[in-house]
Amino acid sequence: MKNLVLVAHGSRRQASNEEVKVLAAKVEKHLPQGFSGVKVAFLELASPSIEAAIDSCYEEGASELLVLPYFLSEGTHVAKDVPSEVAKAMDKWPDRKIEIVPHIGSLDSMIDLIISVCPTTEV
Repeated sequence: MKNLVLVAHGSRRQASNEEVKVLAAKVEKHLPQGFSGVKVAFLELASPSIEAAIDSCYEEGASELLVLPYFLSEGTHVAKDVPSEVAKAMDKWPDRKIEIVPHIGSLDSMIDLIISVCPTTEV
């Protein structure tokens, strides 16, 4: 069983955290075969933590996780903090597989997404 863990920064503004949870629920409806669910995790300021979300996945029977940093650029959180938190979880679950995939902002599909919001002009 494979799960996706969507890692966001976290906010003091609860509505922002809820936005990420709503997105995760929408993503979960479109997961490819082989995935059983999406969990949300926050780096700071909100719950669950990355460690708690990973623990929850494994306690529910997952054998493999993909961790997706929901960040637009590769700042310190993406380059160091998320991998550090995932490494802590890997120490607890050495027999399980965890892969950190590229952050959202680095994906080529972001180009099409940005272009899609630009209105076309007729000449």
